[in-house]
Amino acid sequence: MVFPPDLRYTEHMNSRENQQEKAVFRTARAAGRIAALFSAVLLSLTCLNACGQKPGNHRSDVPPPEEAGTRDNTPLVLEPVQEGKQTEGTEEVELDFSSKTEGYFSALWKGEPAKIKLQITAGNSVTYTYNLTTDGNWNVFPFSRESDSYKIGVYRNIQDNQYAEVYSTAVDVSLDNPFGPFLYPNQYVWFDDSMESVAVGEEVCRPANTDLDAVTYVYQYVVSHVTYDWEEAETVESGYLPVVDEVLETGKGICFDYAALMATMLRSQQIPTRLEIGYAGSAYHAWISCYVDEIGWIDGLIQFDGENWSLMDPTLAASQGEETLKKFVGDGTNYRTFYFY
Repeated sequence: MVFPPDLRYTEHMNSRENQQEKAVFRTARAAGRIAALFSAVLLSLTCLNACGQKPGNHRSDVPPPEEAGTRDNTPLVLEPVQEGKQTEGTEEVELDFSSKTEGYFSALWKGEPAKIKLQITAGNSVTYTYNLTTDGNWNVFPFSRESDSYKIGVYRNIQDNQYAEVYSTAVDVSLDNPFGPFLYPNQYVWFDDSMESVAVGEEVCRPANTDLDAVTYVYQYVVSHVTYDWEEAETVESGYLPVVDEVLETGKGICFDYAALMATMLRSQQIPTRLEIGYAGSAYHAWISCYVDEIGWIDGLIQFDGENWSLMDPTLAASQGEETLKKFVGDGTNYRTFYFY
């Protein structure tokens, strides 16, 4: 199998398409772009300039509310496990499907260190391509398309962008909880109950009366405490994964970081949250959608002004005024989602 080569950010910047992109977003008072590359697709998470508060985000940055809301803000972090009840693989790779009804599976590379890719395809939908780490730790992957038949393949790099199949299988998934894939941690949104991001999310959500309040408080906190990291955007390489506590500590991040931090806080508050990748206008971008009991799935939306919702995109919101943001997002047609994590 041949995967597209791992292009670098500088190559994307010099393309004709990107030059046109820059002109469009300059007119819209925006700039900045990131390439977080999957092997099967060039994922250039193009972010608009974010102008938040000074970095240094700790629990002390969260102003104490006058009183607690009626919503229970106690964090509940679901922990992925590898029970070994349903496993497949070879001497080099092990796949554990014991928790497939919860919305995820785990993969462990046991062979010699190498460049390893893992692909997941649900039915006839889009194929997800991940890097499988070779450090001896389990990787957790979501069944993002929920209940379906999935094809899973593991591939080892031979040379350049050529990969040979190590193992492939198919598995039928019927979820006990349809929100499981978007509540558990996974490779792209990784957290545990000891992390500062979870503790800050608890404090931020303390005054909330509803899940929708909690989403709004998390949103407002992240866009006012995280600034866009230009240096990281210029140097990010293939396989980049957010470290949400690092984003919280430094107060800087790129699109992927904004979305992963929000998803961490909200999932630990038991609010199903999808990290989504797709197009914002003509550029690849990252944002999040949430499920709240009062409404259902809010697809890319966050703020309600009494009549209309504004799309929930933490990077855009941090960089643009309310009216400019509403003008850009319009009725939602500027956003097209391809990947859910």
